[in-house]
Amino acid sequence: MPRGADNHNQQVITSSGESDGGAASYQRYQGQKLAGRFNAFSYYQLSKTMDSHHVGRDRDGAEKALASITANTLVVGIDSDVLFPLSEQQYLAEHIPGAQLAVISSLFGHDGFLLEYDQLASHIFNFISKQSTISIEEKNKQHVAGNIA
Repeated sequence: MPRGADNHNQQVITSSGESDGGAASYQRYQGQKLAGRFNAFSYYQLSKTMDSHHVGRDRDGAEKALASITANTLVVGIDSDVLFPLSEQQYLAEHIPGAQLAVISSLFGHDGFLLEYDQLASHIFNFISKQSTISIEEKNKQHVAGNIA
C-alpha cells in the first residue's frame, strides 16, 4: 500500500515480512546512504574503535582524566540512546568540573541527535548564552577589582 495523506503514519509490512514505514524505513534509508559513503571494513574499524575507547586509559582512570578537563562543557544525552546510554552521559557530567548535562527526549535512539535538532539547538543556545553571561560577569568582577585595564 503506498503512503498517502490518509495513511502516512501507518506502518506497512511487505510480502517478505519487512516493515516499510516509520523507523524501519528511516533506518533502511540511512543504511543505504552509509553503504554508499563507507566501505564495510572502514565502518567495522570505526565501530571497533568506538567500542574499545576508554578515556581513562593511560591517564590513571576515567575519573582523573575527566577531572582534568578545564573547558566549559555541555554533555548531551538522549533518553532512548542504547549506543551511548544516558547513564554514560550522566557519568561524564558528574566527573567533568562544572559540566552541564542536557537531555534530549527522543523515540529515535542514537539518531535523535540528528532528528531532534530543535531540542539540540535549544540546549546549545542556552549553554552558550549562560557561558557568555558568566564570562561578562567575570570580566566585570576583574575590572572592579582592578585586574583588567
